[in-house]
Amino acid sequence: MTYTGTPPAHPSTERVPRQAGPPGEAPAPPPSTEGNVPLTPGDRPRKQRDPFFDNAKFMAILLVVMGHCLAQLGNVPLAKTLYLAIYMFHMPLFIVITGYFSRNWTFSANRTRKLITAVGVPYVVFQTGYTVFDWAVGRNKLEISLLDPYFLTWFLCALFLWRLSTPVWQLIRWPVAVAVGFSLLSYMTDLGSTLDLHRVIGLLPFYVLGLTLKPAHFELLKKPVARPIGAAVLIAAVGAAWVAKDHMDLDWVYWKNPHSDFGVDNITGSGMRLIMMVCALVLIAAFLTLVPRRRTWFTGLGATTLYAYLLHGFITRLFGYTGWWDASWMHTVPGVLAVMAGACAVGTFLCSKPVVLCFRWAMEPKLDWAFRKPPVG
Repeated sequence: MTYTGTPPAHPSTERVPRQAGPPGEAPAPPPSTEGNVPLTPGDRPRKQRDPFFDNAKFMAILLVVMGHCLAQLGNVPLAKTLYLAIYMFHMPLFIVITGYFSRNWTFSANRTRKLITAVGVPYVVFQTGYTVFDWAVGRNKLEISLLDPYFLTWFLCALFLWRLSTPVWQLIRWPVAVAVGFSLLSYMTDLGSTLDLHRVIGLLPFYVLGLTLKPAHFELLKKPVARPIGAAVLIAAVGAAWVAKDHMDLDWVYWKNPHSDFGVDNITGSGMRLIMMVCALVLIAAFLTLVPRRRTWFTGLGATTLYAYLLHGFITRLFGYTGWWDASWMHTVPGVLAVMAGACAVGTFLCSKPVVLCFRWAMEPKLDWAFRKPPVG
C-alpha cells in the first residue's frame, strides 16, 4: 500500500525528513540525510539521502503490485498463500516509513501547501479517474464522492488526515498506546464508508509508531546478523500463511470492516487486531533486514513509488474487465510465478522517468497560482 515511500505529501522548503512513500508519496527531489527537501538559500549543506529507505519503498511497491495481481488467482493455493503473507504487512510498512519521515511536520505555510498539492490534489484526480474509468466500462454509476475513497485512493485520504494529526501525537505522552486504543475502539461499531474511517483510525498506530522511531532503530535492522534472522522470519510467515489461508477470513487484512462483519464479539475482534498488529511489526522488521543499504540500480525508483501505486490499478482492473485474468494458464503454479514476474516488471516501469514525466501533472502539480503569498515581515 507505500508511499509512499509515499509513497505520499512532504514539505517543500523546510528542513524536515522527506522520504515517505505509498505507497507512499510524491517523488522526492535530490536531498539529504533522510530524504530532506532541496536546499533553500542560506541553508547549510546536508548529507546525502539515505538509499536504504528508497530501496525499501521500491521493494515494497513491488509487493503491492504483486498483491493486487495475486488477488485475481485466489483459487491457486500458492497465490492465496503469498497474497495473505504480503497483505499482512505491506501497507503497514509504507505507513511506518511515512510516519518516520513526517516527524517534523507542522502547519507551516510551505508544508501545508505541499500537503495539498502532493496528497490532496492527487486524491481528487485519482478519485475522479478511477470512478470514471469504472463507469466507462459499465461497472458503476457515475457518482464521484470525495468523502468516500474509491479503490486505491483510501491511502491518500488517510495520509492527508494522518499528516494533519501529526502535531497532536508529538505533544501527548504514550502516543502509540493511545493510537492503538483508538484503533481497537474503531472496530467496535460500524463507522460506514465516509472517509474510510475504519482504515484511517485502524491503521493509525503504524503511522504514530513511525513518528516515534529514531534512526538508531533502523540501524539495528541493518546489522549483518539481522539478515538471516529476517529471512527465516519471512519464510516462516509464508508457512504460517499456507496453514491459515483456509481458516482465516481474508477480509481481516484489509483493515476496513468492524467486528460485526466477521461474526465475532468485540473482545475476540480486538484480540485478533492486536495479534495482526504484532505480526505486521515483526514482518516489517524482517523485511527491512533484507533491504540493501547501499545504492542499487533501483534506488532512484524508490522516490517515485506513488506513481506505481496509483497507476497500476488501472492495469489490473483493465485486465479484469477484459477477462484476461480468466486465462487458464494463469491459474497454475507456473502461471502464478509468471504473473509475479510480470507484476515486478510493471511496477518497475511505472516508477520510471518516462512515466513520471507523463503523469507529473497529476502527482506533483504546480499550483503556486492557487495560493496566497505569505505576508512579508
